[in-house]
Amino acid sequence: MAKVWVNLAERIGADLLVEPSGGGRRAALTRALREAVRSGRLAPGTRLPPYRSLAADLGLARNTVADAYAELVAEGWLTARQGSGTRVALRARPPAPPRPSPPRPPPRHDLGQGKPDPASFPRTAWLASARRALTAAPSEAFGPGDPRGRPELRRALAEYLARTRGVRADPERIVVCSGFSHALRLLFGGRVLRGPLAVEAYGLPFHRGLLAGAGVRTRPLAVDADGARVDGLGGERAVLLTPAHQFPTGGPLHPRRRAAVVDWAAGGGVIVEDDYDGEFRYDRRPVGAVQGLAPDRVVYAGSVSKSLSPAVRLGWMVLPGRLVEGVLAVKGEREAWASSLDQLTLADFLESGSYDRQVRRMRQRYRRRRDRLTAALAERAPHVGVSGMAAGLHVVLRLPDGTEAATLRAAARAGIAVDGLGAFRHPDAGGPDGPDGPGGDGLVVGYAAPPEHAYEPAIRALLDVLP
Repeated sequence: MAKVWVNLAERIGADLLVEPSGGGRRAALTRALREAVRSGRLAPGTRLPPYRSLAADLGLARNTVADAYAELVAEGWLTARQGSGTRVALRARPPAPPRPSPPRPPPRHDLGQGKPDPASFPRTAWLASARRALTAAPSEAFGPGDPRGRPELRRALAEYLARTRGVRADPERIVVCSGFSHALRLLFGGRVLRGPLAVEAYGLPFHRGLLAGAGVRTRPLAVDADGARVDGLGGERAVLLTPAHQFPTGGPLHPRRRAAVVDWAAGGGVIVEDDYDGEFRYDRRPVGAVQGLAPDRVVYAGSVSKSLSPAVRLGWMVLPGRLVEGVLAVKGEREAWASSLDQLTLADFLESGSYDRQVRRMRQRYRRRRDRLTAALAERAPHVGVSGMAAGLHVVLRLPDGTEAATLRAAARAGIAVDGLGAFRHPDAGGPDGPDGPGGDGLVVGYAAPPEHAYEPAIRALLDVLP
């Protein structure tokens, strides 16, 4: 017989706890034993200690334990037979856990938006940077982190963003985060910025849900071929824009609208600029960041989720000086989100030129993929309009009215992962935005994720389901 230990909780058997609490002693013991059986902690057939021994160890009267046993026998939880003692009844099995749903098979063709080619991650160059960074890291890098992020990375980012994106970035105004969603949580979840917030009529539902969870009311701005209609800004305190490449419709914010939104911000508003894939522009010169026009009115945010991999959880904000302390107060005194070693590695990756080389290499690869997709569409589906081709990792296919849902169902049957344009539309956006806008039915087709050998089959499968 296993020894019964009495403490705050009493052990019966090798590893099962019984915690009598509340009410009379017999009732408390009965409840505790019943729950141990019901939950499966006392398995069917388990022999319980003789009531005399248990009573002695628990400091209870023998009749108290005997009555508790008898009540559970009467209820069917326990059985008692002469010579075999008291056991958990075989029928007293806990309810079977719900059978998990079978895992959904991965799609045969992944044409989802926002996914870089995972096979193209620069493993060798990243490892070389990690080794150099680890060797050169000062001892204090292995202690608690600075909520701003490693100074080496902030300096490297300031140089890179100024050179390639036209961002006016002082390292002291850069805060490292784990991506754009984390930036939104810090800014709005932490009440550094407050709503109401104007957003583009098309955007990621995940971001809208994150903002709604933070209690921020969003109001959509219509989108057309020149980007967001910023002339619709009213009494909002801030506006969230993707000016280099409107997500997901694809156009850059027209220069006149850039100037207009900067003028609006000069009156006390804040522009949150999501530069999610600004490095990948194919047919014209890169579009610089709005932040360069008004660094004191723009929160500029970026990450490596498209340029390297979403597995590298590193992003950044370039903040107006007056917002830095507020963001740091929300983030906390310890760096809890981004590994200091990963930050040091990215700093070396930037300073060594490896990041520039990777971006140029992937820009060429993604442009070739885009060209193959658009050529196939022109040949086999010339009735389907294509937009958003100048930049990014996806295009938008314009479908005949009323065909989006049926096309998505056909794609699912064919094993194609692809997004419908309607999924990105703000629920308060109303009807289509007009003949020059993105309203109506469409598909958002990513062309970066499939392995090279699977890209042509993915294009053929897509063409087969288009109306």
